[in-house]
Amino acid sequence: MIKVSVIVPVYNVEKYLDRCLESILNQTLNDIEIICIEDCSTDNSKTILEKYKNYPNFKIILNSKNIGLSDSRNIGLAQATGEYISFIDSDDYIDKNFYETLYNCAVKNNADIACAGIVRENEKKKNLLFNYKQVELAKDIKEKYLLAKSPKYNFVWNKIYKKEMLISNNIKFISGMIYEDLCFTPDVLEKSDFLVVCPNTNYHYWKRKDSLIKKDSDKSRADKLLGTEYIRKKCIKYAINTNIKNELLYKEQITFFKIPIIKKKIYRATKKLYLFNIIPFIEIRRSV
Repeated sequence: MIKVSVIVPVYNVEKYLDRCLESILNQTLNDIEIICIEDCSTDNSKTILEKYKNYPNFKIILNSKNIGLSDSRNIGLAQATGEYISFIDSDDYIDKNFYETLYNCAVKNNADIACAGIVRENEKKKNLLFNYKQVELAKDIKEKYLLAKSPKYNFVWNKIYKKEMLISNNIKFISGMIYEDLCFTPDVLEKSDFLVVCPNTNYHYWKRKDSLIKKDSDKSRADKLLGTEYIRKKCIKYAINTNIKNELLYKEQITFFKIPIIKKKIYRATKKLYLFNIIPFIEIRRSV
């Protein structure tokens, strides 16, 4: 019996992919399957995946065209056979006991969602965003938001989800959306029964400069605004306190010989202009 299905979309991550897959293959929980969705990479990611194709319960799905993270995750979800589902970004990695800890904690507490701590890393530093000191269980929607540390840390990948809960509530990622976590997480928090948080294991989020969400575009701005509004309405519905009403949406800057002269910070409710990224000199209210 497959206990956890691990869904790993892959796109141009040759530098990080081995580390990600090795961290999954070396898990202390044996009954897992790994579903890699190769999304038409232009680097050596597909070649790296081929090294792992003979491992037990390792599946490689080759997309015929580049469809993006949300749709790749949905393909993996449709193929998953595990009792629980996990989503991992292919430039990240996990502690060796990650799935054993989360799965045992979820089963013991009959929880639809189990959450781990998060460590944010890059080439220069490592920063613990948060971890859990003890097992805690929540059923009330406000308590689930509180324990999951949503909406501030509205990520899908530091958790496992009971597949039956996702399927019965038809919870999927919005096709083509870039900030897909912003809509997926509120849905699972709303539709799940129990959520449990688990100490002594972490997800390692690798923050890189060339990631998809770092690439500014009209599409990414629109998707972030859509997701932010979605969470905000959920928080209003359940009277959850949040500062999301004026969350930073994106930034722009004017440079001179690569020196930032004026930086624009576009928030949901305001637009602020900074001189040399230090002195705010204009603040404009935006219609929302």
